[in-house]
Amino acid sequence: MTPQHPEPTTGTPASPTTGAADPRDVTTTAPAAADGARPATRPSGSAIRSAEVLVSSPDRNFVTLRVTTEDGVVGLGDATLNGRELSVVSYLQDHVVPLLIGRDAHRIEDTWQFLYRSAYWRRGPVTMAAIAAVDVALWDIKARYAGMPLYQLLGGASRTGIMAYGHASGRDLPELFDSIRHHQELGFRSIRVQTSVPGIDAVYGVAAQPSSGGRYDYEPAQRAPLPAEEDWDTRAYLRHIPRVFEAVRGEFGPELPLLHDGHHRMTPIQAARLGKDLEPFDLFWLEDCTPAENQEALRLVRQHTTTPLAIGEVFNTVWDYQTVIREQLIDYVRSAVTHTGGITALRRILDFAAQYQIKSGIHGPTDISPVGMAAALHLDLAIHNFGIQEYMQHGARTDEVFRQSFTFTDGFLHPGDAPGLGVVYDDDVADRFPYQPAYLPFNRLKDGTVHDW
Repeated sequence: MTPQHPEPTTGTPASPTTGAADPRDVTTTAPAAADGARPATRPSGSAIRSAEVLVSSPDRNFVTLRVTTEDGVVGLGDATLNGRELSVVSYLQDHVVPLLIGRDAHRIEDTWQFLYRSAYWRRGPVTMAAIAAVDVALWDIKARYAGMPLYQLLGGASRTGIMAYGHASGRDLPELFDSIRHHQELGFRSIRVQTSVPGIDAVYGVAAQPSSGGRYDYEPAQRAPLPAEEDWDTRAYLRHIPRVFEAVRGEFGPELPLLHDGHHRMTPIQAARLGKDLEPFDLFWLEDCTPAENQEALRLVRQHTTTPLAIGEVFNTVWDYQTVIREQLIDYVRSAVTHTGGITALRRILDFAAQYQIKSGIHGPTDISPVGMAAALHLDLAIHNFGIQEYMQHGARTDEVFRQSFTFTDGFLHPGDAPGLGVVYDDDVADRFPYQPAYLPFNRLKDGTVHDW
C-alpha cells in the first residue's frame, strides 16, 4: 500500500501514481514543532517562510530545493540523486521541509547539525543529498543578504580561475581523437579519455558521436521504465586501455593532462596492474579503480603504482575518507557538494585532505544541476588545495531552466560575481519538462553474473 503524504499548504494536487504531492512544486508550511526542533527565538526577517521541492527534467531529471525567508530572499540547493531522484524528494518533503519553517536561515551550522544528528539514521546518499540541498540554499541566502558572491563568504578567492577537465570518448581511436580535438576547440586543457573495448557492446563513458546526432558528453541515465543491461569483461579492458593511452600520447604529445575513470570495476590486483601499465603515459589520475566500499583495497594499488589515484564520488561523509586520507592512499577527493552534505561538509573534508597534501577534484557530471555546479565553483575558488574540476556542459534546455552566471573561458571556470550562487530557477520553463523515470544501467559478465557498473 502506498503511504499517503500530508497535503501541502500550497502547491499542486496529489499525484495519482504515487499519492504524493506533485514533486515539481511542493511548498510546505510546518505546524508547530516539538521542543528543540527549532530555535525558540525566530528572527522576523531571516526566518524561513517556505521551502519548495522542485523536480524538472529538461535534459535529465533534477531535484531542486528553493528556500524563501520572510524578507523574500531566495536560496537554491541541488538534491539530485541520479536514477533515484524521487527518494530524495520524499525525504525532503516528508521529513526535512516541515522542520525548516521558522528557522533562522543564517544559522547554517546549527541547521546542518540538527538535520544530521536529530535523524539518528545518519549518512547515506538520500540523507546527505537532502542535507546538502538545505545547506547550499542557506549559503545562497546568506550571500544574497550580504550582497556578495558566495565565495567571498568562504574566505575569498584563492585563484583567478578554476581549471576544468572535459570528457572525450569514442568507439574507436579515430572517433576518440576527434572527440579530444573537439574538446580542445571548446577550450579544455585537461581531458578524460574513455573508449569502447573490443568484444564489449557497451562501455561506461562512451558517448554518442555527432554522426549519430548525439552529444559528445556521456549521459548514462536512460529514460526508461527499467535499467538497461550492459556487458563487461575486465580482462579485455585491461588489455585494451594501455594501448589507447599509448596512441593518445602519440597523437597529442606528453603535455596534455589525461584522466581515466575505471568506474569501480576492478579488483585490487587488477587495478594495481592497470596503474602500473599506465605509468609511461603520465596520467593526471586514475579514478575509481576499485569499488569504493573497500577503502583498504587502495593500499595494494598504492604499493604497486605511482599513477595518481582519485576516489569519492559515491562517498557521503568525512567518515568515508578516514582511511584513504590518513594513509595517503589517494591524491584527489572526488566528492560532490550535492552528495556530501553541502558546502559546509565538503569544506571540512577538503580541509582534512589538505593536511595530507591531497587536493580536490569535485564531481561535476551532468546529473549535478547548475545549482550544484555553481556551489562547487564557489568552493573551488576559495579553498587552497584545489586540484581540478570536472565539467560536463549541460544542454540548452537545462540552461533555460537554470539561468546561471558562471563562465567557462579558455579552459577555466569562474562562478561569477552575482550575489549568492548566481543561479535563478525559471518555473515557467521548468513546467514544460516534468519528471521522467530514468535509471542508470547495470553490468553482467559473460556468464550472467551481475558486476559493478
